[in-house]
Amino acid sequence: MMLKPISVSFKLDDGREVTIETGKLARQANGSVTVRCGDAILLATVVAATEPKPGQSFFPLTVDYQEKFAAAGRIPGSFFKREGRISDYEVLISRLIDRALRPLFPENYFCEVQVIVNLISNDPEVQPDALACLAASAALAVSDVPIQEIISEVRVSRVNGEFVINPTTTQMKSSDMDFIIAATEKNIMMVEGEAKECQEEDMIVAIEKAHEAIRVQVKAQEELRAKAGVTTKREVPALYENDEVKNKVEAFAAARILEISRSGTSKHERGSAYKAVKEELMATFTEETPEEDLALAKRIFEDLMYYTVRNMILDEGRRLDGRRLDEVRPLEMEVDYLPAPHGSALFTRGETQSLSTVTLGTKDDEMLIETAGTSEYRTFYLHYNFPPFSTGEVKPQRGPSRREVGHGNLAKRSLEMMMPKDYPYTVRIVSDILESNGSSSMATVCAGSLALMDAGVLYPKHVGGVAMGLISRAADGKWAVLTDILGDEDHLGDMDFKVTGTREGICGIQMDIKVDGLSMDVMRSALEQAKRGRLHILDAMYACIPEHRADLKPQAPRIEQIIIDREFIGAVIGPGGKIIQEIQRETGTEINIEEVGETGVVKIFSNNGESLAKALSWIKGIVAVPEIGETYDSVVKSVMPYGAFVEFMPGKQGLLHISEVSWKRLESLDGVLSEGDNIKIKLVGLDPKTGKFRLSRKVLMEKPEGYVEQPERGERPERGERRERPERRDGERRERPERRPKEEKNAEGEA
Repeated sequence: MMLKPISVSFKLDDGREVTIETGKLARQANGSVTVRCGDAILLATVVAATEPKPGQSFFPLTVDYQEKFAAAGRIPGSFFKREGRISDYEVLISRLIDRALRPLFPENYFCEVQVIVNLISNDPEVQPDALACLAASAALAVSDVPIQEIISEVRVSRVNGEFVINPTTTQMKSSDMDFIIAATEKNIMMVEGEAKECQEEDMIVAIEKAHEAIRVQVKAQEELRAKAGVTTKREVPALYENDEVKNKVEAFAAARILEISRSGTSKHERGSAYKAVKEELMATFTEETPEEDLALAKRIFEDLMYYTVRNMILDEGRRLDGRRLDEVRPLEMEVDYLPAPHGSALFTRGETQSLSTVTLGTKDDEMLIETAGTSEYRTFYLHYNFPPFSTGEVKPQRGPSRREVGHGNLAKRSLEMMMPKDYPYTVRIVSDILESNGSSSMATVCAGSLALMDAGVLYPKHVGGVAMGLISRAADGKWAVLTDILGDEDHLGDMDFKVTGTREGICGIQMDIKVDGLSMDVMRSALEQAKRGRLHILDAMYACIPEHRADLKPQAPRIEQIIIDREFIGAVIGPGGKIIQEIQRETGTEINIEEVGETGVVKIFSNNGESLAKALSWIKGIVAVPEIGETYDSVVKSVMPYGAFVEFMPGKQGLLHISEVSWKRLESLDGVLSEGDNIKIKLVGLDPKTGKFRLSRKVLMEKPEGYVEQPERGERPERGERRERPERRDGERRERPERRPKEEKNAEGEA
């Protein structure tokens, strides 16, 4: 059997070639492709059920991205040595694909669809997340699964002032803007990324640059689909319709829904009122009413709510809670809310509330992030928790969901933009959402920034965030941008985008667009309105705590960091770790040493200032270079007949000769010095041959009256002139006198 793959290729701006191939791997899937760039290869497959499950009323799409460790020639580090549950890193890439694909399926398509993307070969210079959605879309393009449009996704970064599409790993290190953007040939679908305080117009330029590259990739997929001979998609059955049921629902509920929507009540009051109307409506149907009519009535009621609220916003400028379109809900914030954590803040915006804490840790608390191609430690991370009580619901808690991972990542990326470089602590932020009605991720950003300031982290400026929405109507081209959206407004809107940043610029963005034909003018207006909302929130944050605290909380661990020459690292650690373990044991501190280039970075942690100072002094003593002529406090370590060994600096010992102990001539040191005595000595020199320290105690004492200087120890009178040896002829050996036996010499008493 001959495998006949079909492939197409296109080039990136820098000349690298990307190849999409189908027909060779995973042929039993409804669609499968490989995407290759350099040595990186991704395999994407899609399989869809032929029939929806009975009673299915939503679209069950599952997207899983996973990296095979064999792709990089590595074995997983887990106990089982195999890939298991996908990591948070893989969850984030799965979400990038899911959010771009999901809006493109027909509204009435309820068959289960599973998209799986695997990295099967790794290239250290290729970022696989920028190719994952391209692979997924191409697999759908060559399948009969009824997605409505072809899309693709690219990374756009600003490197040295220039925008680069799908930059290499090396280029990424000097990037100050990093965004993943998904789009169809005509429309932007999704934006997510981070920046170091970029401006709104920079965002527009980045999106336009990305869209140009995406159009090339969409055409390549269309060419592949044509070569594969895929011309039709599965038929999607039309939704059941009944004009009689529709008219009945509208006549019964339309006016009442509008009245509730205009009331400006709270989330739960409004929800209860809608529910009561729906129950009354359903009670008007008899037991003989067919099941499909009952299901239709519920669907029409939901659609009626959807369009009623949208039209109210567009035609009346009125929102569900009575606010203006650009108005932020009331803000309440408080720092130092919890007494025990190292930093805490309570942030409340309307019916959304985050209680965030900051914990400062040591190097041992760093988080290991492993992918197929990388393994790195992070000293800054954020965990976001969304318990069911935050929305008044009862649900089992099964660990963090994909949504929690995604929301936490957005907040983490935004706050990290302002973290000081080389900050010696490991910093963990935890955001517990206590109430939710719209953009708890933005509440997390605000609460996290306040908590960092409260903890005394050297955080230079506040980072705030706001969630925006868009309502548009194709019939007359009318649109409205909403500031600080509610949960209901998020559900019924055409665009949900969250913007974080400082007063100076944008730090993070996450945008999901659900409408076709969104113009750049609308996006510019939305970004400008988001800026005004963000600045309003930042003003309130600065009023709460204008800058980071001058000192850490008393319960926070203290840290001292010193830089030493690399040659001293071994001296601080000692043989088998003996020295560093002794310092930690004696001082009760925790010490980490890391080699960085030609230096060693020493970090000392302790909750006790005195212990910290003691350990710091100890290490400084080890790495200090003794200076001739300096006086030192020393400790007698051992006493010998010829002198005493004293430690005058940590790890530095020398012999204090008996002749240097006192101006008096001493026959022994008995009664003069004992082990453990504290004495002062002076470093008077170094032995030129051995390099050993020459120490003296007597030079610090007053010289006795009439003292006569003796010749320095080791001086000998000059020798006479050396006589010449007689010359020898070549090969002649000089006769030596015969040696006598050792026993004979001893008997005669010769030395």
